[in-house]
Amino acid sequence: MSEDKAPDLIELSDAQIERYARHLVLPEIDEEGQVRLLRSRVAVVGGGGLGCAVVQSLAAAGIGQITVFDPDVVELSNLQRQVLHTSHGIGQAKVASIQRAVAALNPDVRLEGRQEAVTHEQAGEQLAGHDLIVDGCDNGPTRVAVAEAAKALALPLVSGAIFQSQGQMTTLKPYEAGQPDLLDFFPELANPRPGQSCADVGVFAPLCPLLGAWMASEAIKELLGIGQSLAGRLLMLDLLSARVRIFDMAG
Repeated sequence: MSEDKAPDLIELSDAQIERYARHLVLPEIDEEGQVRLLRSRVAVVGGGGLGCAVVQSLAAAGIGQITVFDPDVVELSNLQRQVLHTSHGIGQAKVASIQRAVAALNPDVRLEGRQEAVTHEQAGEQLAGHDLIVDGCDNGPTRVAVAEAAKALALPLVSGAIFQSQGQMTTLKPYEAGQPDLLDFFPELANPRPGQSCADVGVFAPLCPLLGAWMASEAIKELLGIGQSLAGRLLMLDLLSARVRIFDMAG
């Protein structure tokens, strides 16, 4: 897939006006905002439960360039919650599966699939050149590496995680005065405990598409500068108790 930035658009085509009609009538977005989304570049770390839902929502909304990082292949057990993968894709790279789904969903979107993990040594280089990062990966070291790179690059980071029926998410901008970083919210990530993956503890299927869509919403809000940001705040939800809480962590 091309790595070029989405072309400068002066006006939307007739097909794009029809596709994004429900955005164009929103005063917070309108045509100017939609053009901005089509010019945006977003990196998504993880092509699993959260990553699939994030990419699905971002692609439908018309984010022009999306880069997905995931080293894994599609397994049958993924299909319970990873909404872009199908039975036909079992055994194939998750990023290839996501590329096919996005191509069918929205031809305006250029998705680059990178079948590799984001590492502490290479994260800065891997994530540079984007406007925003979304992290939905499922392991602590990668989350810390992504957060450190986002801080160094001064890029907003929407970070989410799941545990059984519970989810949590925040927007991180620690390069701004008074804003916390990932370890302020989750100091335990400095020394993560084994046995905390979805395979070990399970995950309630509807949680992934719900939280992933919410993360995509926060990403779009940041790209457009609309609404109230989650920066400095932690959102926690539990589907079994039907409860949502938000904690303020900003200084």
